[in-house]
This record gives sequence, C-alpha cells and structure tokens, in this order.
Amino acid sequence: MKYAGIIGIVAGCTLLAGSAFAVHAEVKSSAERLKTGIAESVKPAVAIANDAEAPYCTPKFKEVLARVIHACGLEGGAARRGCQPADVKTLASISDDDFNALFTPLKERGGVVMYDDGSEKLDDDGKKMLEELWVERKGARYFFIVARASKTGTPDFNRSLSHKRANSAFFHIGDKFKEPDLDKQVGLLWLGNEFAQLGKEYCEWNVSRKGKPCAAEAINRSAFVSWVDCQL
Repeated sequence: MKYAGIIGIVAGCTLLAGSAFAVHAEVKSSAERLKTGIAESVKPAVAIANDAEAPYCTPKFKEVLARVIHACGLEGGAARRGCQPADVKTLASISDDDFNALFTPLKERGGVVMYDDGSEKLDDDGKKMLEELWVERKGARYFFIVARASKTGTPDFNRSLSHKRANSAFFHIGDKFKEPDLDKQVGLLWLGNEFAQLGKEYCEWNVSRKGKPCAAEAINRSAFVSWVDCQL
C-alpha cells in the first residue's frame, strides 16, 4: 500500500506537469494568434522569387532590347527616360521591322492602349488596361510605353502627339500607384508616324477598345505597354 501510494503521487505529478506544459503551449499559440492572426504552426511558407526568364528572352531578343535600352537612356540615372524616332533609328541602329519584332513576343504579356484621333486623353478602358498590366509585374524590371500616331497630320505634329500619349500613360500610372522611383522602371518611347508603324494585324492583339472598328490608322493612335521579363 505504501508503495502504491508513492506511485500514485508520482503519476499525479507527471500528469500535472504534462497538463501545465499543454496549457503553456496553448497560451503561446493563442498569443501568437492574437499578434499575427494565425497560429505559428500554420504560418504560410515564405514566397520565393522566381528569377526565371520568359521563353521569348532569346539571345537575339536581348541583344535588340539592350540596344534600345542603352540608346534611349533606359538603363537608369537621374535624367528622365525617353526616346523619339531619330534616337531609335540612328542610336539604336534598328529597322522598323526589327523594332516591331522586339515587341511581338509580348503579344500576350502587354496591351495596346488606343486613343481618339488627335488626342492624348485616356478613356476609361485605357486607364483600366494600364492599371491591370502594371500590377502584373511578376518580378520584371522594365515597363515599356511605346506611343505612336497615325499617318494623318505632319511628322512634327504627330511626334509631339505621340510624346503626349506616352506621358499620359506614364502620369496615370504615377498618379494611381504613387511609385517613388517610377523613372527607374518605365521606358518611354514616342515614335510619331515616322517609325515602326503597326499594321492592321495588330488589331488582333490585346487592345483597350475591344469590339470597336480597328484599322491601320486606328491601331497607330496608340501606346503599346508591357513589362519585359528579361535580365540584361
């Protein structure tokens, strides 16, 4: 009986200690839930950045991309980024077809923001497209805005108009997302009607005015916008 009493006391102490430990663990878990909203044991794994390049980042694509980036001052620095037709043709030493080919692989990645004739004002569909494409960054470094104008009007007028269209897209992104280093992320190119005009086949791309009449004149009253997922 004496030994039985001792065994009972030991068993009771062990049970008490186990209960105390369980209570302590539960209190700790409860505190964790109060602080973070989830228990420590069910916290999600930390996301790992995906540095893999898109399939279109071929050596040729990156070679042309690098030429445009360096010739148009898109690689960084304090100066405002930008490139007009003469810059692209002479400094980048690239033809109309090669320039358009640079962006052809981005057909599914980007979109064509369309404007009214003679206007740089964004409509609601254009704003929506810009915002949706901007948040689809996926770790990319450069966001390109390549603005054009149709053949209607003089080269000087259309060069200025395409510059205004590029700026309208740039400023909308800035106003909407308040990015502190936007100049280091966005490359602006305004091509007027002198360089790399788009053909009617680009009406089949992701355009902001879906279901509306589209021809060569209309598709060039536009700004092509996209992140580029290549590491240089």
